[in-house]
Amino acid sequence: MPVKIRLQRHGKKGKPFYWIVAADARSKRDGKYLEKLGTYNPNFNPAKIEIDIDGAVKWLQNGAQPTDTAKSILSYRGVMLKNHLVGGVRKGALTEEQAEAKFQAWLEDKTNKVDAKKSDLEKAKDAEAIKIFEAEKATNEARIAAAAPVVEEVIEEAAPIVEEAATEVVAEEAATEVVAEEAAPAVEEAAPAEEATPEAPAAEEK
Repeated sequence: MPVKIRLQRHGKKGKPFYWIVAADARSKRDGKYLEKLGTYNPNFNPAKIEIDIDGAVKWLQNGAQPTDTAKSILSYRGVMLKNHLVGGVRKGALTEEQAEAKFQAWLEDKTNKVDAKKSDLEKAKDAEAIKIFEAEKATNEARIAAAAPVVEEVIEEAAPIVEEAATEVVAEEAATEVVAEEAAPAVEEAAPAEEATPEAPAAEEK
């Protein structure tokens, strides 16, 4: 039975998510499979890949053929390298310890490269955020500068109205003070009339 290692699509529209499976070459792409070997999520940068390396190597050693896309993913995770090293051990070209040491060295180097890429992406993301902020700041400053003449014009037009209103308020206050001063003597003249009348003399004693 010919076996292929390929991708089986899952996820929703616009956000695909794949299983990496070993399946009969004659079965449908998203049909039954023999074994699930891992997952591939391209919705991240870098893409998230989880795979059973030893399980994939076992299928490769038994003659399974990966599709082009699956082969790229397997190579990215070191499956193809380990398959090559296992073949070397079977032929006696190197020991299992040597093969494992070579694989671990490659894996460490690959991890460092991936981490460096993530760091560069984060820096680029931060730089882009700063760039967008500066652009928005410049746009706001331009809007304020463009609106300044209009504001000054409105202030100039409103100045006479404000001045006239202030003059009217002062005039009203002055008129109020005059009325108060004119009313003061009348209040003072009315004050004696309000004084208490003297008491009647007591009756003479007989």
